[in-house]
Amino acid sequence: MELISQHVKKLMEECKLKAIDAGLKFESDTLEYIVTNKDMIELTPKIMIPTLYDYWVNDVEVLKESGKYKLYPNNPYETVINSRPAISFYNDNNPDWLNVMIFYHVLGHIDFFQNNRLFAHTWKDDFVGKALADKRLLADMRTKHGRWVDYVIEFTRSINNLNGYFTELAKNQHNDSQNTILSKVEFYLQDFLQVIKKRPDSEIFNEVERLNLWYEKSNDVDYAETMFLIEVKDKYPELQAEFDKYISKINQPKNQDLLEYIRDNSPFLHKSDNTWMKEVMTIIRDTAVYFEPQIRTKIINEGWASYWHDTLFREDKKMKTHEIAYAKLNAMVTSVQRVGLNPYAIGLRLVQYVEELANEGKISREFQDLAGVNNREKYDKKTGKGRDAIFDLRTHFSDFTLVKTFTDQDFVDKHDLFVVGKRMNYQKKTEEYYVKSRKAEDYQQMLVDSLYHPPYVYVDTIRTHEDELYLIHQFEGKPLLQDFIADTLLGIEFLWGGRVLLETVEVTATQNNSLMQRPILFIIDNKKIRKMYR
Repeated sequence: MELISQHVKKLMEECKLKAIDAGLKFESDTLEYIVTNKDMIELTPKIMIPTLYDYWVNDVEVLKESGKYKLYPNNPYETVINSRPAISFYNDNNPDWLNVMIFYHVLGHIDFFQNNRLFAHTWKDDFVGKALADKRLLADMRTKHGRWVDYVIEFTRSINNLNGYFTELAKNQHNDSQNTILSKVEFYLQDFLQVIKKRPDSEIFNEVERLNLWYEKSNDVDYAETMFLIEVKDKYPELQAEFDKYISKINQPKNQDLLEYIRDNSPFLHKSDNTWMKEVMTIIRDTAVYFEPQIRTKIINEGWASYWHDTLFREDKKMKTHEIAYAKLNAMVTSVQRVGLNPYAIGLRLVQYVEELANEGKISREFQDLAGVNNREKYDKKTGKGRDAIFDLRTHFSDFTLVKTFTDQDFVDKHDLFVVGKRMNYQKKTEEYYVKSRKAEDYQQMLVDSLYHPPYVYVDTIRTHEDELYLIHQFEGKPLLQDFIADTLLGIEFLWGGRVLLETVEVTATQNNSLMQRPILFIIDNKKIRKMYR
């Protein structure tokens, strides 16, 4: 692994200037490395962070990927990590024109990392440096505690699989000055009207339009929102009291996730000989929290980067004489799969769709109320606000909000999307695929089901005491994977230092192929696990 040559670095710096001119925002300092396929195989299990802590699973993954590579040789084009400075890796046999195209794609990722609100807690961190410090600390611990360090890593990572950290990201996004006019406006439109008052959509749309009128009347945003809230006060005098309750609620101590609760409350870990384990748990948790936004923005992040490599490379002189090669490569990366899901393809098309909607003025109440296919197709206000809209999209959206907001019937029809089903053809004795649905709600649900959604397991603090930890799995339609329950509970029992109970739901198939849910309680005590149906 080595830094790119000065010639290639010059190409990257030229790409940066063009990307900034197009509106992308990122720190100017970046590091680019040339790597071989072997380097990629060794770095991938460490999430491309060369300094990440050592762990035996990394070695297993390297062996597995090496075996795959022997069977299916391939050349990965690039990988970029969210660090300060941003670091990216490139294949060692890329021609200049391909590197330029990839540079634009990478700059799209860097812009996303440094501007999307889910990544706010990473904006000031040199994670590569922190990871190196953590790695050295764990190495030092191994000299003192031996294999117990790896046991604690193993147990902590298994607990980490039960943590989503979404509330942690939401907390990081929250404005430090909670009691502001802006937050009060958002509270009124979102919580007060929709949740507390349960007002119809028509009234909420009218209030949004009234706020927009105030924005149009005044260049001073604070003044516009103040006047808007004065009018609201006449209609809903109880708004201030509800807002005060909201502020007091969000300022209360936050609920701890499972890993955090065990680390901070375990009697076993409070013993002087065991306090070093807390440092190990903190390293694993901090690493997971750092990468959580990337898990939740795979579609929109790849879509955003693909949008910019296509937009900027088409205008670059380096594309000349390479149009066919680029078209073939771009099609391989961003083509819609009929079976399966390509996040590059769906993300790119959703970003382009939002841009089109905004350019035509279709992100509006007027368009949403419009009936008739012809009327909707002809509707075009020519606002020219498409680029502004997708930059707002990049700042405020995750995969879930992007999919739930914009995967509508117009989008599904535009790209001829459908949900694929699979059935057995008994005559031919083969499985066959068929078009199961072309409805937007079904396609949207398929996308939502593909998103990261870890189980929610929390501590029942009332039934928990020094000798016993009581856990509850909030069932959301998907049961826990029973193959992993025993090992996970074994780790939790070790770290808690006492008996552990887990309430969950078991799903079994009945004779008529329907699904039956049965409450079940897992109990582990002295490394022996048993389960009780309730």
